[in-house]
Amino acid sequence: MIPLVKPFVGPKEYKAVARVLESGMLAQDKEVKAFEEAFADYIGVKHAVATSSGSTALHLTLLAAGINPGSSVITSPLSFIASSNAILFAGGKPVFADIDERTYTIDPKRIEQVITKHTRAILPVDIYGLPANMDEILRIAKKHNLLVIEDACQAHGAKIGKKKAGSFGLAGCFSFYPTKNMTTGEGGIITTNDTSLARKVRLLRNQGAEIKYHHKIVGYNFRMTEIAAAIGREQLKKLEARNRKRQQNAAFLTKHLANIPGIITPLVPEYYTHALHQYTILVTNPYPLTRDELMNYLARRRIGSGIYYPVPLHRQEAYKTFRFGSFPVTEKVTKEILSIPVHPGLSQKDLNYIVETIQTAK
Repeated sequence: MIPLVKPFVGPKEYKAVARVLESGMLAQDKEVKAFEEAFADYIGVKHAVATSSGSTALHLTLLAAGINPGSSVITSPLSFIASSNAILFAGGKPVFADIDERTYTIDPKRIEQVITKHTRAILPVDIYGLPANMDEILRIAKKHNLLVIEDACQAHGAKIGKKKAGSFGLAGCFSFYPTKNMTTGEGGIITTNDTSLARKVRLLRNQGAEIKYHHKIVGYNFRMTEIAAAIGREQLKKLEARNRKRQQNAAFLTKHLANIPGIITPLVPEYYTHALHQYTILVTNPYPLTRDELMNYLARRRIGSGIYYPVPLHRQEAYKTFRFGSFPVTEKVTKEILSIPVHPGLSQKDLNYIVETIQTAK
């Protein structure tokens, strides 16, 4: 089986975990601090605050940014539900703006259409590893005096020009779930140049305390473990090389799939660097199979694939009491998207087989 995603851990990660276990210090301590410093330096920001997951990173950032009941936050309906759940956890209301059909990220032209007096922030999602149109989003935010918090949970190492995802706006949030470009097992991190925000999220993740048993605010236990941070430090060292392999694999796939009628390969805008968390195609007419038929066809030939995400957020049962409106581009795309393997563990034989299988489907 050629898996769609695959976590890569090796001897250096094992050694790092053993080092922590032998130290006897398993909760947040020196490893977490070292990981935060390394990640902040990598992204090019002043501060990084490690958390227990990407979801808690989003939650704490929105709380620290002042999102509360009465606030609304504009985000994308094509995302993992954590992005909009975090808005709700903070007491705010998610408001969706439709996506761009070729990049799958939030369409800036749609954002201004849904801004109201209650709008406090924009939360763009760097879906599949491609940054949203941050220049235009930041322009809109400045015009309307809004905060920008970047959901970069899938975009480790992605860039616009020389500026990395997670360094735009007030803050960025990353996930280190096992399927991501780098992992800590479970974990997340907040990146920011805002010292006040960094201090607030540090308080919030640690029961509101800077000094043990002295609690300044009501907070949470959303800390990262020493074991997770030790794994993250080793994974970060390998991220750039693994991303380059993803990009090489994606270039090969695009070269051989782009000319197949009905298969639309991912668009990477000029000056953008795609992290290729997922390589996501659109399966449309006149390709001989529907998206679901192609997915089943690939499975029969032992090639993994996946739909991210089959149900857009405004259609989720969990949100059935909300009235979000209509998002025709998202509705169309969710019926056609299919992610196929691009991870750095693919061999040339694997890539050839994936291309040949899609080319010869009937």
